Amino acid sequence: MWSLQLRMWLLVTILFGFIYALIVVVGRTFLHVGDFSFYLIISLVLMFVQYMIGPKIVEWTMRVKYIKRQDNPRLFQMVENLANRANIPTPKIGIAQIEIPNAFAFGRSIGDGRVCVTQGILGLLSDEELRAVLGHELSHLKNRDVLTITLLSVIPMIMYRIAWQFLFYGRRRDERGGNTVLIGLAAFVFYFITNLLVLYASRIREYFADRGSVALGNRPSALASSLYKLVYGSARMSPEALKESEGLKAFFVNDPSQARNEIRELAQLDLDKSGTIDPAELDILRNKDIRLSLGDKLMELLSTHPNMLKRIKRLSEHKA
Repeated sequence: MWSLQLRMWLLVTILFGFIYALIVVVGRTFLHVGDFSFYLIISLVLMFVQYMIGPKIVEWTMRVKYIKRQDNPRLFQMVENLANRANIPTPKIGIAQIEIPNAFAFGRSIGDGRVCVTQGILGLLSDEELRAVLGHELSHLKNRDVLTITLLSVIPMIMYRIAWQFLFYGRRRDERGGNTVLIGLAAFVFYFITNLLVLYASRIREYFADRGSVALGNRPSALASSLYKLVYGSARMSPEALKESEGLKAFFVNDPSQARNEIRELAQLDLDKSGTIDPAELDILRNKDIRLSLGDKLMELLSTHPNMLKRIKRLSEHKA
């Protein structure tokens, strides 16, 4: 736990270090930080607007319908019990009218939290597996992941705007065109690096949420089995169905677009071909070495979610 927290704090420090370094370079070279402040304000305003209207965009895109206890007592009771365990207010509960089997959480704060499952997940998972997935999503709310990732994501956005400004407009206005191009190139490099760091932060938050689900009383094997089923269910979906949620897959428990690649790796874990991963199979994985190919490592580097085989391996190391 402390290892993940240390990496997260180190990551935040590095990201803000990048933007501070660029501010110093721009200020010392041109002595008119006002231009930068304008773009910083614009970026912060965009982030604030995204923060305020983000939930509505998610609801509209995912076709979310909120439910009351009488609509689905089983689902409502699960979320309510887990929220009590997590010591957070019971979030609004919704069902997304899409067939991709998954779940997601969003909201502006813990008090504004919303937890949703898709139509496709309700008939796929057992009660224990569904509870483990919901525990993962409630942990995202408890850890304030939405706010964290939003705040971190603004840094690459600022870098991109600075790069665009100096590469395409700065040279026209300043006789030291060479300097503006160099700063623009540096900002673009910083944009690429900080974007990779934000993706890394997103993957760390997934590990946090997995651990949080176990801390709420869910068995590691139940979460591992649910992840396996979600990957299998997504792999069966048509490309058209997967494109339906492409822009919001970072909210999901797993990345549906990677399911067809992941299912080949995960099939080796289901030794008895039962369609689930039981505690005995998870124990076997704990003692195995996981080595990713270069292609898998590159794919993970550019993904919002950890490699699924590595993620389930991490789950196998948790105590039930």
